[in-house]
Amino acid sequence: MKINQSTTIKGYKNGKEIEIVCSDIIMGSGDFLRVDNLEFAAPVIDEFIEMGGNTFDTARHYRHSETALGVWMKERDNRNNINILTKCCHPVRGALDIPRVNPEAIEEDLQESLRLLQTDHVEFLALHRDDETKPVGPIMEKLHEVVESGRVYAAGLSNWTLPRIKEAMAYCESHGLHQIAFNSPNLSLARVKIPRWPDCVSADEEMVAWHEETKLPLISWSSQAGGLFSGRFAPEVRDDEEMVAVYYSDDNWERYARAKKLAEEKGVSPIQVSLAFVLNQKFPTSAVIGSENREEMESSVAADNIKLTQDELDYLDLKSTSVTRSFS
Repeated sequence: MKINQSTTIKGYKNGKEIEIVCSDIIMGSGDFLRVDNLEFAAPVIDEFIEMGGNTFDTARHYRHSETALGVWMKERDNRNNINILTKCCHPVRGALDIPRVNPEAIEEDLQESLRLLQTDHVEFLALHRDDETKPVGPIMEKLHEVVESGRVYAAGLSNWTLPRIKEAMAYCESHGLHQIAFNSPNLSLARVKIPRWPDCVSADEEMVAWHEETKLPLISWSSQAGGLFSGRFAPEVRDDEEMVAVYYSDDNWERYARAKKLAEEKGVSPIQVSLAFVLNQKFPTSAVIGSENREEMESSVAADNIKLTQDELDYLDLKSTSVTRSFS
């Protein structure tokens, strides 16, 4: 079973428009990918490549992963075979209340990321946060500049609200700049009650409808909602305060019950159904996962090969009370 590569993101390279094919499953790094952990981590990401994965998610804010990814790529000599998505402009640790979404921070973080990754470019660069007190113009101008420079092939946004995304894209259109190529909010079957982390944005119905209309690719983080449907959590299990605060709701437990029913019919697991929900939307989607071992990786790959009908998607998302045709 292989990871599909069905998300195409428009980019720019050597003066020409290009299309970058991104795997449905994107390997997240976080604190798992560290130089001092490569003996354990490298076989996992090697397997990701062998199974058809080709894209890695990282960020300056993640501390260790860019350095480790740079070392791994150098050892494997495989930089030309993979895509890197890194992110910039996150507040610095120790001063998380001070926004730094500005042209200077874009340049600072990009330079440091390229140094640590031991490369001269990244395929994808996303703004990790937004600062709605800042006008979009100078920010979009800077993203255009880094794409023109060849250091970034496609620029996107992470954790921007839909009105700000539309404002940014309108500015790019009216000023002849490289357009925003992708959006990266949280999208999962489970809905958040509050942002999982400060200033994070989850795709609501309005944003989903906009993606359906525009077909702009969406790269989802926390696509499996912290494992809410893994069997580890239940209404009476309340030892994880963050999960309780973010995800525990009657609607989410109903979604879980429906995922279990559908999973039984399909011979898969509820968490695989929840990931398949993200990957079966009406617009291009890829999902960042945090697999740290072979079993978790294979589970996610299997989920990428589950096909859900629109009836099944609506049923899982509480938009209908039943599936109007037989489970397939």
